[in-house]
Amino acid sequence: MKQYSQSCDENREPILNIIREVFADTHHILEIGSGTGQHAVYFARRLPHLMWQPSDLSENHASINAWRDEADPGNVLPPIELNVTATTWPDGKYDGLFSAKTLHIMSWEAVQSMFSGIGKLLPTGAHCCIYGPFNYGGSYTSDSNMRFDAWLKDRDPASGIRDFEALADLATENGFELAADNEMPVNNRLLVWKKI
Repeated sequence: MKQYSQSCDENREPILNIIREVFADTHHILEIGSGTGQHAVYFARRLPHLMWQPSDLSENHASINAWRDEADPGNVLPPIELNVTATTWPDGKYDGLFSAKTLHIMSWEAVQSMFSGIGKLLPTGAHCCIYGPFNYGGSYTSDSNMRFDAWLKDRDPASGIRDFEALADLATENGFELAADNEMPVNNRLLVWKKI
């Protein structure tokens, strides 16, 4: 069943403008939380040097496959199941990672598990790009983000917009240094970390 996300269409060009440079020397991307599958096929068609590996919980695979089958970009692999809290992660050779709009729908424990998994998975020099809304200095960057955070926590008290500083600490603990913090449309950011 093919699903559609308007935000994927709205943010894809600003994201592409950055990851085109970040992933210029990258070959095999793991996307965590591929959702509908829109980003995977859009980016893969425009970055043909990449082999793009979508991943998500199994209930989202039908939509990812529908987008993949329709677009037929040739460099999007079938989705794999990935729960970031699992003790076993994919056994692939990835030299880059992309994830959009995921950290705020996870529990903090899941975010910690995700960074731990990424740290073990990616080799030295690999880039990790994470897109979404973030707080800075414990404060919201906009009223709309504050309302969004309240909505998230009402839906699931364990979720919520994450503090940049806490994420930066997690990244450092797992072998990454911040390469860039990019301002994006609608009060989002694209954080780029490099494995050291």
